Amino acid sequence: MHELKTHIIIDNEIRFGKPCIKGTRITVGDILQWLAAGMSEQEILEDYPELDKIHIKAALAFAAERDAMTKVIIHETVA
Repeated sequence: MHELKTHIIIDNEIRFGKPCIKGTRITVGDILQWLAAGMSEQEILEDYPELDKIHIKAALAFAAERDAMTKVIIHETVA
């Protein structure tokens, strides 16, 4: 997992601080949206030759780790 993290950078000067693939302006969110829209890994790699398979795995791992850190806070209202 640590190796995958080295492919993600967060820099306020690049895409408003969104997590990006290092050396590109492609965000983790971009990759997730393409996959969710039905693009295959191969289609993404063909359309964005600056990416490698490891970058797609890194984006998925980053998103999974972020999701695991998300806390749900339940606020009960007193009637």
